[in-house]
Amino acid sequence: MSAFPDPLTGMAAPLDPGALRDNVDTDAIIPSREMRSTGRDGLADGLFAPWRYADADARRPDPGFVLNRTEYADAPILVAGDNFGCGSSREHAVWALGEWGIKVILAASFAPIFHANCIRNFLLPITQPRVVLEQVAGSRLTIDLAAQTIRTGDAVHRFDIDPEAKRMLAEGLDPIDLTLIHTDHIERWITRDRASRPWVYLEASQ
Repeated sequence: MSAFPDPLTGMAAPLDPGALRDNVDTDAIIPSREMRSTGRDGLADGLFAPWRYADADARRPDPGFVLNRTEYADAPILVAGDNFGCGSSREHAVWALGEWGIKVILAASFAPIFHANCIRNFLLPITQPRVVLEQVAGSRLTIDLAAQTIRTGDAVHRFDIDPEAKRMLAEGLDPIDLTLIHTDHIERWITRDRASRPWVYLEASQ
């Protein structure tokens, strides 16, 4: 998996221009009828299908939806309100966003499982006050993960991120990779434990 592209510069598409859309659930992000395979590829076509298409079956785009507008067609940043990613825990929602090209979501708050899925798939979820989201929506931003800043023009806004999540994004590490970083410590512990409790370990058959 590739690491987060740091820094990242691009347009911040407001999911609902003129307002901050709250309670965007995973079924709106990728409806179950759009999940036609068990893999993570091919999901971008169904991203926001209820809103993106005037006719979802015919795939006729709704010109009023933000991601269909020319100025936001390649936007890597999405802006929303409270409780983004609520509803079911389907990881397909994050896969669809990532395949479309979304790298950052700015929101007032996130559903916890969705937030965790973002980190595991190298999509950066950033929480900001609504007043800041209203200021940056529709603007060209630079997201600096290392510095933990959002920059637009002369304005700079800081954001918080868990150190472990930051490392995962910066280095392209999944949870297994994080564990393997501590292989030496794990092996030393096993050696000590084997010496003190040999009966716990099954020896390989001869």
